[in-house]
Amino acid sequence: MPVDKDTFLKAMGCFAAGVTVVTTVDADGTPHGLTATAFSSVSLDPPLALVCIGMESGSYSHFVSAESFAINFLSADQADVSQRFASSGEDKFDGVGWRTGELGMPLLSGTVGFAECRKVHSYGGGDHTIFVGQIEAGDGNELQPLTYFRGGYRRVTDL
Repeated sequence: MPVDKDTFLKAMGCFAAGVTVVTTVDADGTPHGLTATAFSSVSLDPPLALVCIGMESGSYSHFVSAESFAINFLSADQADVSQRFASSGEDKFDGVGWRTGELGMPLLSGTVGFAECRKVHSYGGGDHTIFVGQIEAGDGNELQPLTYFRGGYRRVTDL
């Protein structure tokens, strides 16, 4: 018998995760994005990564129809950016610095790094869809990452 929602959240909250903002653009070129901690690298050859996006997210339909997406790895001082992209109803990019990547995806300023991906697979996963992308461009730097652990944002102090 599966665990209840509270037990699931408590158990999963024990795993520290990096915080990302996943971005894409619609057919008109309008940027869309959301905060996600359900991200993982998948394969080195070919270079693949996955992100899980909830079907009830306001941005979900844009990721379903998109050919590409970017995963922006937030830095320790970007908790406000995470909160902004976790919300709904507003222009999430208003006042947030970003540039267009090689695949045309929005890349946020001030992040630890990014992976710009061409979508190669989509799989159902309960109330989420698992999007697998082949990484076509990426970069990183020495900034500290933003992490999420036991219901709150944390900083990595051992780096």
